[in-house]
Amino acid sequence: MASAPIIHVDTTQYDSQLLAKVERVKTQFRDYYTDELEVYKSKKKHYRMRSEFRIWRDDGEIYYVMFKGGGRDAEKIRVDDFHVGSELVNELMRKVIEGVRKSKVLEKKIFQANFHTTLSGQAMVSLLYHRKLDEEWKGEAEKLRESLAAAEGVEKGHVPSIIGRSRKQKVVLGHDYVVETLPINGTDLMYQQLEGGFSQPNGGMCIHMLEWACKHTKESNSSDLLELYCGNGNFSIAMASNFRKCVGTELAKTSVAAAKYNIEANKVKNVFIARCSSEDFSSAWLNNNKTFKRFQQQGLKLEDCDFQTVLVDPPRAGLDDDTVKLVSKFERIVYISCNPDTLFNNVEAIGQTHKVVRMALFDQFPYSHHTEIGCVLQRETPQAVEEATDSNPIKKQKKEE
Repeated sequence: MASAPIIHVDTTQYDSQLLAKVERVKTQFRDYYTDELEVYKSKKKHYRMRSEFRIWRDDGEIYYVMFKGGGRDAEKIRVDDFHVGSELVNELMRKVIEGVRKSKVLEKKIFQANFHTTLSGQAMVSLLYHRKLDEEWKGEAEKLRESLAAAEGVEKGHVPSIIGRSRKQKVVLGHDYVVETLPINGTDLMYQQLEGGFSQPNGGMCIHMLEWACKHTKESNSSDLLELYCGNGNFSIAMASNFRKCVGTELAKTSVAAAKYNIEANKVKNVFIARCSSEDFSSAWLNNNKTFKRFQQQGLKLEDCDFQTVLVDPPRAGLDDDTVKLVSKFERIVYISCNPDTLFNNVEAIGQTHKVVRMALFDQFPYSHHTEIGCVLQRETPQAVEEATDSNPIKKQKKEE
């Protein structure tokens, strides 16, 4: 049965739902970690920075909907206020739907509205259409944009952007990105977040995750960090002061461009990011091919790097076999996972050579079954591996197989 979207929340249930996640994680990983699980709570309401809604018409009314299930039989659920979304998302939702209702030009063949906000008060709204957008639409959209600037919670001097989209057409009024400002260990870091690109949806939890990763990689300035799936440089930039160099790989061209913007905006000199999939990088590195032109063009020779730490933040599918082999060669692995099941499978494989020394639960998605976990794994000595294998039934079975 398809689960219903979370629209309204009962904040009195927050602690109990979090406790259930904590117990589930402790039980699942008890053969690999028995020390204290660090638990980071989310805001109980208005924690999500970006949201998407379909726009529906019924009996002359126009309103937002979300769907339970998929296909033609999907149940439509009307959304007038959205507890999950940030306060600014809710403010913009009201102003946008009011503007669409008042303007036949904006209303004509619109079918979706996407909202992206930041903790610092920037925002962009994408309006999707089943028609070509013309100058008349631009004029009406500009008026709507001006009204959004008056929304409560908007950063002083900032005018939220509106992006109009239809088939093979993109009209940008303002910018197709926002710049988030995150206070990390007393320093404000700026991150460009692109329309339609990946960014951590729970801004407050993103701060916790970055500070946690920094805390557990201190005193590493004599060695280098490799980050796979680096996105817009979220972790590498925050962790840059902990390492001699931070080197990241990312497949998405737009994310690489955003990462380079963020490197310059934050004036970090020791972060290098290039477009390359983690699978290709892993395969090349395992075959002792350490020549990558895109890094050489930045003045970086990978063969001169001393990678002692690797950070991975993979998609829900987890790490592929080659990447598991690659990360197993590092002294320390920092693993951020949005899927405990694939994390468990990867820890099971990496656990042949490494021990989980830190584990944290980040409540990125309250009131849902989804759980974000951070793990630090440290390479063990051969003797320690042998002792751990003999005392761990799962490892012992793997060894005997």
